[in-house]
Amino acid sequence: MERYLPILLLFFVAAVVAGVIYAVAIFVGRIPKGGPVNLDKERPFECGNPSDGASTLRPTVKFYLTALVFVVFDIEAVMIYPWAVKFSALGWNGVATMGSFIALLVVALVYVWRKGALEWEK
Repeated sequence: MERYLPILLLFFVAAVVAGVIYAVAIFVGRIPKGGPVNLDKERPFECGNPSDGASTLRPTVKFYLTALVFVVFDIEAVMIYPWAVKFSALGWNGVATMGSFIALLVVALVYVWRKGALEWEK
C-alpha cells in the first residue's frame, strides 16, 4: 500500500484543486438576475471585430483535409527529431529506416497534391 500512497495523494490534491477552481468559477462568474450587464459582450466576434458571416455555417471539408495534412507533417517533424539526436548511434539501419519513412511521406504528399487537397481556391 505504501507504493500507491503518492498516487492517491496526487489524486486527492487534483480533486481538491479542481473543486476549488469550480467553486471559484461558480462564485465569481455569476450573472446578475436581471440578465447580462452588457449585451455587446454576449455577441459573437472574431479577433475583436464583429462577425460578418453566419455563425451556423459549417466549415468546408477542404478545411479539415488541409488540417489533417498539416497534422501528418507535424508528426513527421516529431519523429525526425529523436532520430536526429541518435543519428550517429543508429548507423546505416537508422538511415534506411528514416529514408523509407520520409519516402512514404513524400508519396503521401504527392498523392494529396495530385488530388487537389492543397488547392484552396477551386
